[in-house]
Amino acid sequence: MRKKLFTIVLLVAMASFLSVAFAQEEMVETIQADTLVEEAVAPTEDFEASPQSGGMEMFARKIVGSGLVDLFIQGGFVMWPLLILVIWGIATVIWKIISLSYAKIDVSKFMEELIPLVEKKKYSEAIKLCEETKGPLAVVLHMGLLKADKSIEAVEKAIENASVLEMAFLEKGFIPLSTTINLAPMFGFFGTIVGMIRAFGDIAAAGEVEPTIVATGIQIALITTAAGLAVAIPMQFFNNLFLGMVDGLVMDMQKGTEKLIETLVENK
Repeated sequence: MRKKLFTIVLLVAMASFLSVAFAQEEMVETIQADTLVEEAVAPTEDFEASPQSGGMEMFARKIVGSGLVDLFIQGGFVMWPLLILVIWGIATVIWKIISLSYAKIDVSKFMEELIPLVEKKKYSEAIKLCEETKGPLAVVLHMGLLKADKSIEAVEKAIENASVLEMAFLEKGFIPLSTTINLAPMFGFFGTIVGMIRAFGDIAAAGEVEPTIVATGIQIALITTAAGLAVAIPMQFFNNLFLGMVDGLVMDMQKGTEKLIETLVENK
């Protein structure tokens, strides 16, 4: 179920990606031929005036807005890897929200139902309760209860092994988020360098320094820098939010397993 949701989210994001791609291909020649002032307004004018600019371009503008499409085109080729990072990051965030929401339960209520069953040595009923309860805590306690008729060491070993697997699942998604957070500003800085190279190249070609000559290169530099930060900042927020949620789940697992082992020891 989790993999299907992640796949659906990724497909929707890729549809938006392709929409912007087609929009850029239709407009790039016009933008390169116009002057700086015309570049700032040409995407909107072409969109309104040219009947051939409908279809995918119109769809892209309706999905993300004309302003963002224009900025994407003006930012140059560096915007493409940033767009890929956005798609990857958003898909990961949505999947992580769903998976962590699924893992969160009312721990106090669950333990209030489970511990009396363990105290009465109704292990089969306790195991059934764990099977019917979602989340990593229920999974870990379920594995421990399967060894309840054996030694405490066996229970602790089963809980430890199950905890390792559940921790691995909870930590999924942090590498893609960290990658997005680290790479987005780097690509933005790379775009800054590309824009400045463009600006100095224009100066060399013109043989003089005029604001209008360097404006295009500086515009590329500023757009890509802003885009890199715009991607990294919200991803950092979600990364920290998810880390806090995972820490809470780990604390619940620790408290629950300690309470289960304590109860088993007292009733042996």
